[in-house]
Amino acid sequence: MFIQTESTPNPATLKFLPGQTVLEIGTADFPTAEAGAASPLARRIFAAGGVTGVFLGHDFITVTKADEIDWQHIKPAILGAIMEHFQSGAAAVEGEGAAGGHAAHSGEDGDIVRQIKELLDTRVRPAVAQDGGDITFHGFDRGVVYLHMQGACAGCPSSTLTLKMGIENLLRHYIPEVTEVRPVAA
Repeated sequence: MFIQTESTPNPATLKFLPGQTVLEIGTADFPTAEAGAASPLARRIFAAGGVTGVFLGHDFITVTKADEIDWQHIKPAILGAIMEHFQSGAAAVEGEGAAGGHAAHSGEDGDIVRQIKELLDTRVRPAVAQDGGDITFHGFDRGVVYLHMQGACAGCPSSTLTLKMGIENLLRHYIPEVTEVRPVAA
């Protein structure tokens, strides 16, 4: 098994490509080791030490390290953990842990929210997945769109610029009711 690695815009995060499907549908975000308890893959990666977050996509794994740790010290252990997991045949996530979709929204703004989610799914999420992350809809209130940033996007130095200059401008262009975009914590 050959696992490729790619850098991301977030220097604390690397994207690992195992060359096979990680999750059939959705994404799974494990910002802590405790959150990763439902994932045999995340548990193995956190056990490598120095890992502060694991994000699973369709065909990639994004790992975030602690600031004081160098990649050269933990990358071999992470590669070993990923290889060991895929050789074990275990599921990446046990039970119903993988979802990673948009938050539900009910109310009078249903058409606007549907348009926001469609733009996120077709224009934003595929591009963000290339960088090892995901952005999902969290809410919409009086012109403000709330988005949840995951994987490489969470804590990335360029995420504010991406959010404001990229996503906010895109949504405002296509949906006049949108006035601002703000990030939310999980």
